[in-house]
Amino acid sequence: MAKLLENSYNNVEEKIYRAKSGWLVLILSILAYIAAIVCVPLGGIHGIDEGNPLFTALFVVSILYLCVGWIWWCGLKVIRPNEALVLTLFGRYIGTLKQDGFFFVNPFCASFNPAARTKLNQSGDVKPEGSVFSGIQVNAGGATTAEMVSNKISLKVMTLNNNRQKINDCLGNPVEIGIAVMWRVVDTAKAVFNVDNYKEYLSLQCDSALREIVRIYPYDVAPGVDTTGDGVADEGSLRGSSDLVASRIRDKIEEKVAFAGLEVVEARITYLAYAPEIAAVMLQRQQASAIIDARKMIVDGAVGMVQMALDKINHEDICQLDDERKAQMVANLLVVLCGNRDAQPIVNAGSIY
Repeated sequence: MAKLLENSYNNVEEKIYRAKSGWLVLILSILAYIAAIVCVPLGGIHGIDEGNPLFTALFVVSILYLCVGWIWWCGLKVIRPNEALVLTLFGRYIGTLKQDGFFFVNPFCASFNPAARTKLNQSGDVKPEGSVFSGIQVNAGGATTAEMVSNKISLKVMTLNNNRQKINDCLGNPVEIGIAVMWRVVDTAKAVFNVDNYKEYLSLQCDSALREIVRIYPYDVAPGVDTTGDGVADEGSLRGSSDLVASRIRDKIEEKVAFAGLEVVEARITYLAYAPEIAAVMLQRQQASAIIDARKMIVDGAVGMVQMALDKINHEDICQLDDERKAQMVANLLVVLCGNRDAQPIVNAGSIY
């Protein structure tokens, strides 16, 4: 899919924008404002009142600078560590400012980030007061909030905690699963220009990759299931092979989002359980399996104890038992040892015959 997208669209390669220090421009612009403020009355007195053309021109220039001199300040940018600013000039991409510090760029440049208003259930996004995250939320219109939206792109490693999804495993059993994906932006130009909204794109690709991988595995180990695709049945399962499943999910997401300039650092399963509609039935199934395993262990132990008792009676020649009495003794001992309750013995005071 990534290769198809790369062939279908014009890829934009990231360019590093080399900006000048903003301190020099700030100091010079402030000094120019001070000079303009001083020159306005001076030019008014000697130019307009006395008719001196040089001072008249100085007066006009000072007035114009006081009106438009603030434009230089629009080019002042503050970049923190692990932040980037994608700059466009009249619709043309001119570069990405990545170096941290105080810089001056072309004041007519505009910063561009289509995902600036998108809020994901993840680190790095501020949750608006009074709202509840449910997958993806976008502040549309901006009428309800007065917060300033920055077009800076974070280059930090962020954690996307995707909502739990209900997916059928390879046996058709519905399971609920949630993942946490650690990701970061590695190519700002691709992230901004190759997809409409790289945050939404990442979230949707995480959902798609999760469904694609989970459908390969059973929830628990099942016979005759091939999870590796080599044609041989194996013991892979969502519960027992969580690290392998998470690794395959990470690789699948990485394959899908590389076109958008994103890197998936790690993916982890944060929640895994049967869906509520079959959870009770599966719990009974697990309980029955545990009871059967426990009974097998009890029977094995009881048979060993009966064999030990018979061997000890014969070895020490306590009494002679025929086959019928041995069978009765074995049956009684097995009933006592395998029963759920304590035995209530009946004492025979007479002859056993």
